[in-house]
Amino acid sequence: MTHVEPDQPFSLPPSEVDGQPTRCGLIAIVGRPNVGKSTLMNALVGQKISITSKKAQTTRHRITGVRTVDEAQFVFVDTPGFQVKHANPLNRTLNRTVQSTLSDVDIVLFLVEAGRFGMDDAKVLALIPEGKPCVLIANKLDTVQRRADLLPWLKSMQERHAFSEFVPMSAQKQADVDRLFAILKPYLPQQEWFYDEDALTDRSEKFLASEIIREKLFRLTGDELPYTSTVVIDKWDEEGALRRIAATIVVERDAHKGMIIGEKGERLKRIGTEARQELERLMEAKVFLELFVKVRSGWAATEEHLRSYGYE
Repeated sequence: MTHVEPDQPFSLPPSEVDGQPTRCGLIAIVGRPNVGKSTLMNALVGQKISITSKKAQTTRHRITGVRTVDEAQFVFVDTPGFQVKHANPLNRTLNRTVQSTLSDVDIVLFLVEAGRFGMDDAKVLALIPEGKPCVLIANKLDTVQRRADLLPWLKSMQERHAFSEFVPMSAQKQADVDRLFAILKPYLPQQEWFYDEDALTDRSEKFLASEIIREKLFRLTGDELPYTSTVVIDKWDEEGALRRIAATIVVERDAHKGMIIGEKGERLKRIGTEARQELERLMEAKVFLELFVKVRSGWAATEEHLRSYGYE
């Protein structure tokens, strides 16, 4: 996996590719929680950089994915699902991330499930600035039994917002992903690329490691564990093709700690094993991973605490 650190220098980007002027732009992926934003991001980038889970609010940070196709560089920004149900400090922080992202980008991909539109979708749609190019992505098209049923739904969506494009698709199908690139390319400004041609993300391996551990944590605890749990990397040593990582899972209550550890430590062991295996595939390196669980009551209750754990 190729990363670009924010302050890392790179070679001067080209202004043309095969005689065509280069294009580059920021594209936000927004939608209600658990609508498939991270899955779409990974499909567009061509490699996993954003974690996925059935648990809502899995994505908590602005994560940038990069894909360069011919003369065009697409810089995708995956955002947390806009949270409307609970106005706690963590959710307010996540929502600010969504709102600030929308003001910065060139194009917005508004992601909904094909044929569905609820109150949570409407609240996200209301955040999109007027005049900003916005593409309606009707995701999970494969779950729609009769395509003709989409026509009245599409008409109602067009009445809600002046969408620039309508793209029915399944993020699982490569042909649909390729078609989306072709649709988006004309909306990218003609300018030099922001990143090297082979860059995939601006996030570090250390950040991705904490995210992968958090994904396995949520997947293996299901609905038992509240989403106010986080992962902190305590140690990161690189020895050639070897990574030695120690990480702490931070929870708010002793009962949550017991859920994660499991009987005789079996669940924590499984979280560590699955995270290590995925990190080895992602980093193409041998990984030694140690996991610990600590209780920090109220870590998500104040914005000061949130900043100490890396939330903007």
